[in-house]
Amino acid sequence: MDTFSDTPTAELAPTLQRLREAWQTRRPDYRQRRDDLQRLRAALKRRLAEMADTVATDFGHRSRHETLIADGMTVLNEIDHLARHLRGWMKPRRVGVGWRFWPARAEVRAEPVGVIGVISPWNYPVNLALIPLATAIAAGNHVYLKPSEHTPRTTGFLRSLLAEVFPDERVAVAAGGADIAGAFAALPFDHLVFTGSTAVGRKVMAAAAPNLTPLTLELGGKSPAIVCDDYPLEQAASRLATGKWFNGGQTCIAPDYVLVSAARRDALVQALRRQVQARYGSPQAAVDYTRIINDSQYARLQGYLDDARGRGLDVIALSERHDPQQRLFAPHLVLDPGDDAKAMQDEIFGPILPIRSVESLDEAIAYINAHDRPLALYPFSHDRQNVEKILHSTLAGGVTVNDTVLHFGINNLPFGGIGPSGMGAYHGRAGFDAMSKALPILWQSRRAGSDLLKPPYAKVQRFIDFIIR
Repeated sequence: MDTFSDTPTAELAPTLQRLREAWQTRRPDYRQRRDDLQRLRAALKRRLAEMADTVATDFGHRSRHETLIADGMTVLNEIDHLARHLRGWMKPRRVGVGWRFWPARAEVRAEPVGVIGVISPWNYPVNLALIPLATAIAAGNHVYLKPSEHTPRTTGFLRSLLAEVFPDERVAVAAGGADIAGAFAALPFDHLVFTGSTAVGRKVMAAAAPNLTPLTLELGGKSPAIVCDDYPLEQAASRLATGKWFNGGQTCIAPDYVLVSAARRDALVQALRRQVQARYGSPQAAVDYTRIINDSQYARLQGYLDDARGRGLDVIALSERHDPQQRLFAPHLVLDPGDDAKAMQDEIFGPILPIRSVESLDEAIAYINAHDRPLALYPFSHDRQNVEKILHSTLAGGVTVNDTVLHFGINNLPFGGIGPSGMGAYHGRAGFDAMSKALPILWQSRRAGSDLLKPPYAKVQRFIDFIIR
């Protein structure tokens, strides 16, 4: 798939105006929205192989199966969910008015808001573009998409795919680097969805502030896992390995560090080593290990290891497959880093997993609470009291108990962060509501008590006393 040239900054505002004028002329009804979702699904399903090849080219090498799962299956699943529930979500919802306002009637309608902007990242370049886009379409909006400049071929694929489904006055795609993204975020959208780092999220929020643009920010942070003493280490290692090293660790909700009792730390290290060898040790299995997206990200990750070694920390390579020329970065562990280590200061976003020893569950909880609220949290325990204690004592964007990352794929769970890890949520009904206006409507009756509430109030004092009793 070919790339296409950067969008001139001067074209951004006119494109938004074109999308908005078309939306104001004809707002999509149920049939249009449903048909759009069905056509988008069919087009993506037909081009899954092309999609996987395109994403792999942008990465240098990416596991084909991981692309089909994360950028294929999850998107198809979300579109199916949106289409299945769309009619019910669009139906006006009757609400009570209370006896003081009887016999009036009240309802809430989910109304489209206009044009939704979507700024999507490079790590799951199809998933994180198309799920918010499909949600916006389901809610009856038009969409202006700005994919990441780090996956230019995938941007070309998305542009081709969307042009196959939507006319350009309903969905448009912009391309370019940070300057284009900044100008894009400053446009007066009716809602803006951004997925990316916390640092860039702050810039997006500042750019959107003059327009008071409503935002959904899916950011990042350091998502912890707690392996309690009762939980089997082999199973913990297996599920941690899946969440951590899927996509080469380049996942916003990947476990960023693990807290485990000091007595079990070394056994967990060995269990993780066995998992890596079983998954990626053979030449045949190496095709399932995704490369780092570009040289600057590779250098950033290498800097974490260099810093850890410079501090005298134990750094363990779980595989001998490490090739800077191919951006093949082996899975690594960093044992018991302090907060001054670079690997504990930033979201790692790569295949490095720090493991910190703790003496108690209370210490683990205190450590989490001493830092920014994370995008995800992963408690591992079969003791319900342990899990409830963790859930009651901490707060994260989302939680998967006894596994990792899977809450992202559940359509009925809102996905989003809290504090520095994000604001707002989408997926399923939560996304539909976020990209709609909940319009409250009161239908007054022919005769109403409110007709009495006018001066001189002395004439209706008994009625006023009655309603304020």
